[in-house]
Amino acid sequence: MERRGGKRLGIHRRAALRPRIKSMPEKKTIERARQDKREGKAASTQAGEFVREEIDLIRKGAHGARSAKQAIAIGLSKARRAGVKLPPPKKGTVSDETREKAKRDLEKAEEGGAAKPSRKRSQATLKALKREPRGTVSKEALAKQARAAARKRTPAERSAAAKDAARTRKAAK
Repeated sequence: MERRGGKRLGIHRRAALRPRIKSMPEKKTIERARQDKREGKAASTQAGEFVREEIDLIRKGAHGARSAKQAIAIGLSKARRAGVKLPPPKKGTVSDETREKAKRDLEKAEEGGAAKPSRKRSQATLKALKREPRGTVSKEALAKQARAAARKRTPAERSAAAKDAARTRKAAK
């Protein structure tokens, strides 16, 4: 605590330097996702804007993530809550809890303004994330995650994705 004029200030000096964490995505991120939608890009591309924002937050030190996969999952959750029509993962690809969470996120977006979040729960989540490492979103860690995800796809799936990306890239021009 810092003292000024005999009074104790309620904020620690280092806390003032730390970036604030927002549960809501930035307006720029939402606008970029909307632009992607207008250009006819896939929901996963729109959601990528939110994942990028989450990775930037972790790199700035706002909080951490246990793995690159967790950072991506947080970004996808934010995207679904912001209204990106990203379907929940198929049965058998992820745990039942993860799929249910994705469904709840989509429902939250359809409902509109949700109830005020619990302060205690929000702070507990944040405190847990702050304990996690920041190196999980390094270029090396993200490249490792991308390679692992690509290995799970068949050559035909990878080829189809590349063709689809080329098609939407041409449509945007």
